[in-house]
Amino acid sequence: MATTTRTAPLAQLGVLLAGRGAVASARVRDTLAAQGLTMRCVYTLTHLADGPVNQQALIDLLGVDPSALVAVLNELESLGMASRQRDAADRRRHIVTITPRGTAALQSVESALDGADDDLFAALSSDERDQLERLLTKVADAGSCGDKY
Repeated sequence: MATTTRTAPLAQLGVLLAGRGAVASARVRDTLAAQGLTMRCVYTLTHLADGPVNQQALIDLLGVDPSALVAVLNELESLGMASRQRDAADRRRHIVTITPRGTAALQSVESALDGADDDLFAALSSDERDQLERLLTKVADAGSCGDKY
């Protein structure tokens, strides 16, 4: 019987990332839940932090289905973190704006996520963390990771 040499599954990059990703994902979800938000809310608030955006442009920026964005905007509005108003130039469109409460929540989330990162990546030096960020961004930019929303 012939023996096959196999790479140990835990040495494969995809498996390593999936395992660590599950841990990181749970940590991030818990951190956001403590702030009363979801990742979708944070992505949306992050885009709104740059200034008012019409709803269709926000859909395009986030690369999401319109109904998914409407659900998130409804949630953010109910929390007082975003507002939608009719565009005076085109009454069919809505302009979405982050509120001061949304800005404060986003700053709080960013601080909490920095703490979660410090815990998750404590074994890495600052240079190694920067390198990991660059590499993961490169992989994400190549489009092999799917939608973030």
